[in-house]
Order: sequence, then C-alpha cells, then structure tokens
Amino acid sequence: MVYSNPMSIAEKLVRQSVSLPARVARRVKSLAKTSNTSANRIIVDLIESGIEAREQERKRFFELADRLAHSRDAEDQKRLKAELARMTFGE
Repeated sequence: MVYSNPMSIAEKLVRQSVSLPARVARRVKSLAKTSNTSANRIIVDLIESGIEAREQERKRFFELADRLAHSRDAEDQKRLKAELARMTFGE
C-alpha cells in the first residue's frame, strides 16, 4: 500500500468501524479506483479534509467576531453581524 503522507505511517492507527450509506460507499469506491488507492485511504483523506474545513470555519468565525468587537463603523458592524449570524444559523 502506498501512502501519500509519509508522516501518517508513524501515527498510531486505530481500527474504527463506520457504516456508510450505499451511495456514499459507491462514491468512495469510485474515488479509490480512479486514484489507484484504497477506499480506506479515501475515507481518511475525506475525514481529514472535513476536520480541516471545520477548523478553518471556526477560525474564520473568531476572526469575524474579533473584527466586530474592534469595529467602529456602523455599516461594517452590521455586515459583520449578518455574516456571523449566517455562519451560526445558516442561510
């Protein structure tokens, strides 16, 4: 098996059982086949990408909150509040 990230080999591996909806499993298999890698590697990559995306979203939220706390412009405050509300409650 070939790993794209050599550092991942040094990490302790934990076996985890996950049930996937059939359509997701088919997409994972398809991605694995076109990437010439295992379905397990695809799932790990997708999970890592999702975690990173969440961390970036959280970072962006706190940056916006900090900008709001330091903003003196009423229009800018209104825009920042709306963006924070959208991030918190959705569209």
